[in-house]
Amino acid sequence: MTMATSLTAMMGRTERDPTILPILRKALDGERLSFDDIVALLKSPDLLSIGMAANEIRFRLHPEPIVTYVVSRNINYTNVCVDYCSFCAFYRPPGHKEGYVLPLEVILQKVQEAVELGATQILMQGGLNPELRLDWYCQTFAAIKERFPQIWLHCLSPAEILYIAELEKMSVREVLLKLQEAGLGSIPGGGAEILSDRVRYIISRLKCSKDEWLMVMRTAHEIGMRSSATMMFGHVEQPEDIAEHLVAIRDLQDETGGFTAFIHWVFQPGNTPLGKRVKGHQAGGHPYLKLTAIARLALDNFPNIQASWVTQGLKVAQMALFFGANDFGDTVIEENVVRPAGAKYWATIDEMLRAIREAGFIPKKRNTMYELLE
Repeated sequence: MTMATSLTAMMGRTERDPTILPILRKALDGERLSFDDIVALLKSPDLLSIGMAANEIRFRLHPEPIVTYVVSRNINYTNVCVDYCSFCAFYRPPGHKEGYVLPLEVILQKVQEAVELGATQILMQGGLNPELRLDWYCQTFAAIKERFPQIWLHCLSPAEILYIAELEKMSVREVLLKLQEAGLGSIPGGGAEILSDRVRYIISRLKCSKDEWLMVMRTAHEIGMRSSATMMFGHVEQPEDIAEHLVAIRDLQDETGGFTAFIHWVFQPGNTPLGKRVKGHQAGGHPYLKLTAIARLALDNFPNIQASWVTQGLKVAQMALFFGANDFGDTVIEENVVRPAGAKYWATIDEMLRAIREAGFIPKKRNTMYELLE
C-alpha cells in the first residue's frame, strides 16, 4: 500500500467545512488562534483543510525535508505509586507483591546497553513511591553521569518532582536545583494528561493540578532547565478541555520559552479502570492527525511537534509528518507504561528510519535539545 493509498483510506470521505477557512487564513497570516478558534477546529470534520494549513506552517518553520529522531531508553525505575490514576495499567500500590524498585546496578546496566545502541538520552520516569527520597534520585543520577558523562538525563515528570518536594518538605525550586546539580538535564512532560482540572478530577484526582504542573515547568525553565509538553487524549475530555491545555502551555511558552516540543498520544485503554468507562471510544488515526495539525497551528511558539508512532504505529506516524509533525521522537529501546495498557506497536531503529525515508523525508539523529548530531 502506497502512502497516498494509506492517506486516502485514513481520510475516508472527509467533509469540507467552509466555516473554518477564516481561522486557517488567520493562522497562515501569522495571527494567533484564540481559544474559540481552537475549539472550532477541533469540532470541524474538515481534516484535509486543517492538515494542509498545518503542513504549510510546518515547512515555514522547518524548510528542509528533515525529520529528526533521538536514540533513547526509557527506564521505569519503580512501578510503586500512590496516585492510583484510572488510566494507568503500570502502577502497583505500596506493599503490592508486584511492586519494584530497580537496583542501581540494574539501572546502570540498562544505560550501558542503551549506550551500546547509540543512545544519547536516558528518560527515567516511575511512580510516586513514598520509599524513594531525594537522596536516592541524586545518587542515581550522579552515578549515571559519573560512568556515562555523555548521556543526557531527561527524567522525572512534574508530578514526580512535586511529590519529592512534598516528601522532603522543600520547595520545587530547591529540589530541581539539587537534581540539576546531580546531573538532571531536562524534564519530560509526563503527567500533563489534559491540563483541565475538570478532566483531571475524573481520571486522576490525586495527581497534581493543572496549576501545579505548570508551576513545576515554570520553575524548571527559570533555572535554565528545558522540558517537553505532552498531552494524553481520547478519553473523557471535550474540545474545550483540549483547547484549555493548548492555550495553557502556549501561555507558559510565551513567558519562559522553555518548551522544546509538544508530544501527544492517544489513551491506551487496556487493563485500566478508565478503559472500561470509555470502552469502544478509543481515538484512532483521524482524531490523532487532526490534533497533530491543530497543535501545529495553535502552538505558534513551539518549535517542534512530535509524531507518536508507539501508540499509532508507523503508518499513521508517517501521515502525521504531513499534518504538522517534524520529529519522530524516541527510538524507544524500552517502554513499560503504555504497553501494559495495550500499545502494540514496536519498531527497530532501521524500521523507523525506513518509515521516515518512505514518507519522502531525510532522517536526522538529534539530541534532547533538538540539535542535529549527523
